[in-house]
Amino acid sequence: MSEDDTKVMDVDEEEWRGQLGEQGDLKSQNERLAPYQTMNSTGGYVYSTDYETQLMRFLCIGTTGGTYYTGEAELTRENTRCIDRLINSGKGKYVVELVREFSVGNRSCKQRPLLYTLALCCRSNDPVTKHEGYNVLSDVCRIPTHLFEFIKCCEEESAGTGWGRAHRRAIANWYLNYGKKGKGEFLALHMTKYKTRFGWNHKDVFRLCHIKPEVDHPEIKYLVMVSTKGKEKTDKSDFVQQEKQKPEYENSDLKKVMVFMDAVEKAEKCRESDTMTRLILEHKLTREHVPTDLLKSKEIWKALIKFMPMTAMIRNLGKMSQLELLEPGSFEENLTISKLTNPEMLTRARIHPFTLLVALNQYKKGQGELGSLKWQTNDNISKALEDAFYMSFKNVKPTGKRFCLAVDVSGSMNVPVMGTPTISARDAAAAMMMVTARTEKKFEVVAFSGGLRPLNIKATDSLENVLDECASLPFCGTDCSRPMMYAMENKKQFDVFIVYTDSETYFGNIHPSQALVNYRSMSGIPHARLIVCGMASNSFTIADPNDPMMMDVVGFDTNAPQAIQEFVLGHI
Repeated sequence: MSEDDTKVMDVDEEEWRGQLGEQGDLKSQNERLAPYQTMNSTGGYVYSTDYETQLMRFLCIGTTGGTYYTGEAELTRENTRCIDRLINSGKGKYVVELVREFSVGNRSCKQRPLLYTLALCCRSNDPVTKHEGYNVLSDVCRIPTHLFEFIKCCEEESAGTGWGRAHRRAIANWYLNYGKKGKGEFLALHMTKYKTRFGWNHKDVFRLCHIKPEVDHPEIKYLVMVSTKGKEKTDKSDFVQQEKQKPEYENSDLKKVMVFMDAVEKAEKCRESDTMTRLILEHKLTREHVPTDLLKSKEIWKALIKFMPMTAMIRNLGKMSQLELLEPGSFEENLTISKLTNPEMLTRARIHPFTLLVALNQYKKGQGELGSLKWQTNDNISKALEDAFYMSFKNVKPTGKRFCLAVDVSGSMNVPVMGTPTISARDAAAAMMMVTARTEKKFEVVAFSGGLRPLNIKATDSLENVLDECASLPFCGTDCSRPMMYAMENKKQFDVFIVYTDSETYFGNIHPSQALVNYRSMSGIPHARLIVCGMASNSFTIADPNDPMMMDVVGFDTNAPQAIQEFVLGHI
């Protein structure tokens, strides 16, 4: 952003400095500015988000790992109370709709907050909320892993351990709808891929939900019988023998499922790489179907990558690099890059930007966080991961406005975010900032804690360089008024301030909201806006809820760029 873009032209220098000096009479952040302010975890006074905003933060970010000041358990309790209040105030249906929207729209970094919230809705005493919750179960639980975790959450939040009629019916329908949606082979693939998770397996779930497959779907009945009675007994059962006698059996879904299950059984006993490779290619088996000893074979991975789902591919980039499978110019490298840089595939696979940021950060290190896995990184793969990160957000057009992008680098932001040790809240904030920097033409980037430092960051800078620059800055107390004070002190002209923070501000002599009001007056930009990008699932914000030109968005919500655009243009 050029100097001409940011200078305020029509303010007298002495008048400007005089107004700036008068700010000493304002209340510090350790004093209450408005009666509806609340004290944050550091003793500073900020505003409380409404329950809807807090719920969106929780659904997107979760509470895993807690924050710098608040433990995970306490933060979860705080968000549970928020959800309960919404349900008790008659907004249970809204909560369920938001859970579904975040799931289908790929707006959550991790699945756990969605499943936990849905479990609270399904176990609530409000019949409408419970009914709506069970109705969206298939939309939110996309794979058996999600279903098992949902059941675990329900067990934890339920007063008793029994399965009521509504719960049994919903779980049974999940399997029946899953089999119909993707046909029996789809259900067979995922039942054998995700056999047991979170202390649950399919056999136990079938026993408790009393599933009764329909007569016209024998393939689902077959899978239920295999899980509960074993494959050998099922294959010899009268049911299977009778189905084999039917003229339509040869082209039926049942036969396809039985052939697939035969392949899975052979894979479990397989000890030869060539045989395993053939089974993978013929039946599209996944890594979970391969015996552990054979996963050391490069040929096995060559076969697996051809049909490997996007999430699994991203998770195993290090392993495939260790096996020298992703060498420059290789078919496997080209296939991986083409998948990562395909926006439609990213959307269809529901790959969240945070997943890609974690993958990029881990891959660039050349070694796993745990264990002894090490690999030689491939710059082309790293570049594809970064491109995928930006593609995974909803594309928006530039607004033409002048932005101050302010990243909080204080001590409270130097903690792992969302339970991921490789990514701090500060890293996540810097990455979110670059999404806007890549969209808008007129922007300036600053980093602040107790003080502020302008950063010479361009839209073309790599994400790695941006994260490194932010990581090199000193940490101290938090003063979220610094971006507005910087703009006033240097006569900068901005239409929009975006502050990426956890709102644990306490260090300054003026409240951030009041600093923005002063900036509007002194700069002659009466409609200057403040957007707070919340990087923690607490209930704090520096945005005054009574000021229509201040807004909260949730960090790492894939809808955030669109919400920012609409707010900046005055559409919301």
